[in-house]
Amino acid sequence: MIEVFCKNTGTKKSFKQGTTLMKMAGEFEFDKPYDILAAKVNHVTEGLKYAVYNNKEVEFLDYRSYSGRNVYSHSLCFLLCKAAKDVFPKCKVVLRRPISKGYYCSVDKGDGSELTAADVARIETRMKKLVDRNIPFYRHEARIGEVTELFRKLGYDDKVKLLETCGDVYIGYYTLGGTADFFYDALVPSTGYLRVWELSLFQSGMLLRVPNRHNPETLAPFSPQPKTFDVLLETLKWNRIMKLDNVGDVNKACLDGKVSDLIQIAEALQEKKIVEIAEEIERRYYSKDPVRVVLITGPTSSGKSTFCKRLSVQLMACGLRPISFSTDDYFVNRVETPKLPDGSYDFDNFETVDHDYLQKDLLKLISGEEVEVPVFNFVTGKREFNGKRLKMEEGTVLLVEGIHALNPRLTDKVPAAAKYKIFINTLTSISLDDHNCIPTSDNRLLRRIVRDFNNGSFSASETIANWPMVRRNEVKWIYPFQEEADVLFNSAYLIEFAVFRVHAERILATVPKNSPEYDEAYRLLNFLHYFVPVSDKEIPSTSFMRGFLG
Repeated sequence: MIEVFCKNTGTKKSFKQGTTLMKMAGEFEFDKPYDILAAKVNHVTEGLKYAVYNNKEVEFLDYRSYSGRNVYSHSLCFLLCKAAKDVFPKCKVVLRRPISKGYYCSVDKGDGSELTAADVARIETRMKKLVDRNIPFYRHEARIGEVTELFRKLGYDDKVKLLETCGDVYIGYYTLGGTADFFYDALVPSTGYLRVWELSLFQSGMLLRVPNRHNPETLAPFSPQPKTFDVLLETLKWNRIMKLDNVGDVNKACLDGKVSDLIQIAEALQEKKIVEIAEEIERRYYSKDPVRVVLITGPTSSGKSTFCKRLSVQLMACGLRPISFSTDDYFVNRVETPKLPDGSYDFDNFETVDHDYLQKDLLKLISGEEVEVPVFNFVTGKREFNGKRLKMEEGTVLLVEGIHALNPRLTDKVPAAAKYKIFINTLTSISLDDHNCIPTSDNRLLRRIVRDFNNGSFSASETIANWPMVRRNEVKWIYPFQEEADVLFNSAYLIEFAVFRVHAERILATVPKNSPEYDEAYRLLNFLHYFVPVSDKEIPSTSFMRGFLG
């Protein structure tokens, strides 16, 4: 017999060796408003079919947990891919990335015809039938050469390239009703768990909508994101031109000695976009209603400060004279900072910025007055005046950077025509393979882990522990204004994960196994090992990556 401690109940129970998590979940009595989808076993997420042979600590998870959502979403993606193959045997489904509270998928039916609403309805009907039949997902493990050959015969070149370059000896894969596929996360036990979702025609492909994270029995509210989608399409276009659709393609290019080319092309593409933005600001500056203020925002670790510096250079090349300040310098004194329910400071709250004071200075500057702007001392927690004076003269453009820069309340007295709004994000366009999207925030989380650790600010455990609150605040205070921007800039790189692997692995290895944050560290390490490591020696000093690598 083995002893299992359940974190949900704070109690222990004895079980026979080899008992599955699914069986154990039914034996522990605790509030289960939604389906149990997975469990953390000694702080590592496992599927419910996982058999336990030794004493363990177990925490059961539903959709409200991050790990639970990953398990549900990957299972749903497999369901979609199988149903599409059942309906259109020659089709190719590519899950591009999460967007609009769902997953955007492109579909090539294999006959040259366009995807129609009727086609999507047929796939949706097939998915519902598979759910009704409650077909089990089976996990298999085999030598990587055997699995690679299996996917080669199925025509999954994306998976072949990934597995050939990942360096594993054995690899796990899944089957559903005889259909094989690869997913690097655990899946739910059977299709009957996948009851809440919706499939619809979206742009030139499909949108697979997922449950609401707070109420998994309902769909997440649809959120139109036309500007974000346009940025995604632009990025995918360059991926196709470079013939780099998936991680396997990037790995092959790195192994073939093309690292320098990938870095130089990525930097050139980003600089090209920054030049276009600078030229548009120049055009508007000399228009009938001139732009005077450029507002720059984005979520944490998106590269706002680096973008501000690079844009300043290009504006000067256009003959303009940029001056700048950060909204952070207008923080209220620490003692006046809003607090969270637990008593800690809510540094991301809009009221953390003295927006009335900031806007008064902004209006004075626009009217031609000289203003002494404050500098916030993060050590003392107080706003200070150290003689930094700004004045807008002929040819001057003011750059205002900060997480609340696009909040309308910050500049509601400034004429709309005088403002140019920029949103910086990291829209990861590359996937592990056609059916495995990379979580949207992993790019930024890895950037922050590396920067925090190298700067001595926070350990990897502390950064990971703080990340859920950071993400909640972004959803509340930053992302609602993304689509209101005049332009969206993507600071992500195709090769970025390969470069960050070299730095992040040693840092993530410092997270103790008995730490609650170990599950996320383990997931990131498992994910990063699919990338061929690349040295950062050729990353230029002006790169967005360099701002986090040091």
